[in-house]
Amino acid sequence: MTTTTDAPDTAPTRAPERSATPVRPAPEREAPRSSGTPWIVSLLVLVTGMFMSVLDVSIVNVAIPAMQKDFGVTTDDIQWVSTAYSLALGVIVPVSAWLGARLGLGRAYVISLVAFGVGSALCGLAWDINSMIVFRVLQAIPGGIIPVVALSMVYQIVPRERIGAAMGLYGLGIVFAPAVGPTLGGYLVEYVDWRLIFFINVPIGVLGAAAAIIWLPMARGARGKRFDVLGFLAIATGLFSLLLALSEGESWGWTSYPVMILITVGLLALALFVVIELEVDEPLLDVRVFRYWAFTNSLLLIAVLSVGLFGVLFFVPLFLQQTQGLGAFDTGLLLLPQAIVMGILMPVAGRIYDRFGPRWPAVIGLSILALGTWMLRDLSVDTSWTELRWILAFRAVGMGLAMMPIMTGGISAVPADRVSGASAFNNVTQRTASAMGLAALTALLGSRQAQQMSDSGAVTTMPASTGGGGPAALLTEYSMYGKVQSAAFVTALDDLMMVTAGLTVVGVVLAFFLRSGPAPASGGPAVVEA
Repeated sequence: MTTTTDAPDTAPTRAPERSATPVRPAPEREAPRSSGTPWIVSLLVLVTGMFMSVLDVSIVNVAIPAMQKDFGVTTDDIQWVSTAYSLALGVIVPVSAWLGARLGLGRAYVISLVAFGVGSALCGLAWDINSMIVFRVLQAIPGGIIPVVALSMVYQIVPRERIGAAMGLYGLGIVFAPAVGPTLGGYLVEYVDWRLIFFINVPIGVLGAAAAIIWLPMARGARGKRFDVLGFLAIATGLFSLLLALSEGESWGWTSYPVMILITVGLLALALFVVIELEVDEPLLDVRVFRYWAFTNSLLLIAVLSVGLFGVLFFVPLFLQQTQGLGAFDTGLLLLPQAIVMGILMPVAGRIYDRFGPRWPAVIGLSILALGTWMLRDLSVDTSWTELRWILAFRAVGMGLAMMPIMTGGISAVPADRVSGASAFNNVTQRTASAMGLAALTALLGSRQAQQMSDSGAVTTMPASTGGGGPAALLTEYSMYGKVQSAAFVTALDDLMMVTAGLTVVGVVLAFFLRSGPAPASGGPAVVEA
């Protein structure tokens, strides 16, 4: 990697030339400290914050029914606890790269950890649905900043030739946290109190911030960097509109005027954002990173993986609880082995990346993921828990092998001074792809389930007593309806798994275009300088 150095003192002296364009601040560099911190220690500090912020997404979903009961609200109302968080993330993630450059990555990370802990405490103290929604928005603001800043810092502190191993550990927060969330959340909800899922973030945030102050670089930010107001308004409007349409499409109707208008506004706003970013001198996010095909391809693959990960994490627990009658904690225990498999394989995949590059771990991992998802097409009401546990663990092998090599290979293709913007796009892709994919899969599931109910000759509403036969006949009719509904749900879910498997096969093809071979050595330091 080529670096620019100052001219030697012996160079001929001449008057400096004036440039018509303003001079931009140099990329943030860290001033040396007396004792260096091994990069592995600094990485573990970043993993802690990343794990906490991502875990909060899946762990809260388990507590939604308990919150609904305590607050005494409808299903539509309680869903805004998750929807508001997603919408706020969509707005704040694009700003994260600018905040990291403005405040300095280390300072932005510490402030975000403390703010996330405060927001979590407020959520735990919420007294009604309105206060909970407001506090979830406040929690989402630092929650969206942490992943972007943390990923940027990983590429700042880790030598290029060790980035695969580092990202293998970093990936524990991205993949392992959502997978382990249902187990931890299920236990807290079922045996303690749902408010503890928020309060548990407070001590983690405090300890994480203290560790960050001690072991992370705390360089000053670029004070002269302007904020791209027009770009922010465009991308915030676009992402907010699309996420709102996808979140409410099922209840409002996918062809309803509000949803169609939101989708149209969202797409137009994102197109306007691209135009603005290509014209301004200091863009909020540098869209020119998409010139690097390796990075663009990695985002496409991350979208495929996000759909596969969060789709299964959402629908399989639904299958277990609605069709097979498992409780929240037992469902989490059944899903725990896949989380363990991913946690073990993440560092292994990182080392494989360092030696062989991203292509082959991605191809092999996505192939395993596609096969494992295809095996889920045979789910039935009588599927044994042992069989399902093994299939999910097998899928987890593919996810664990593929995720971090894909992400690492993409961001490694971007110049060092554009990593912050690339990491922001990376997180936007993860959030929007999981939301869009889940919305599309939910719509498909509902359509297929309705079709199955129609084909079976069953009504699509709960049977009501017609006055004949008495309570026993009504109970029998209700039981038969429940069986038909469960069978229709399982059949629709099987179709959904086949669609997801097909999408993953497309990812296998794209993975062949990734780089093969180890990344060139950077000669960077093995310690963090601050």
